[in-house]
Amino acid sequence: MQKHSPNGTLTFDGATYTAAALVQLLQELADALGVADTAKAGWQDALKDATDERAKVAPVIQGYRSWLVATYGNAPSTLADYGMTPRKVRTPLTAEQKVAAAAKAKATREARHTMGSKQKKDVKGTVPATAPVTPPAASPPPPRVS
Repeated sequence: MQKHSPNGTLTFDGATYTAAALVQLLQELADALGVADTAKAGWQDALKDATDERAKVAPVIQGYRSWLVATYGNAPSTLADYGMTPRKVRTPLTAEQKVAAAAKAKATREARHTMGSKQKKDVKGTVPATAPVTPPAASPPPPRVS
């Protein structure tokens, strides 16, 4: 801009810009983008540090939670003091639900053509019968040398 039209003016979108004003406007945009890039890089570094720290501390937290449950059992008030809730007890399935689950599992296995090891053992390949297969003619035994 400064090389080809240093003293000229440009008019677009209903506004008139001098070369210096246009360069200043573009420089402000470049500066703002640079600040944003720096902030983004800082945020990514902080996020990586937090992820690394969480990976380091997670086994300790899991062990501590296990210790709390082993020590206090499922006492809701005591666990609440530690910011935890007791684990929910799984509701047993009714007979109808078990039958439905078994039927769904069987249908899924059939749809996916999955088999267990005993079922696979019974599967044998077949050769299409396009032409009769004749065994090769037996050759006469070699003469005996005495």
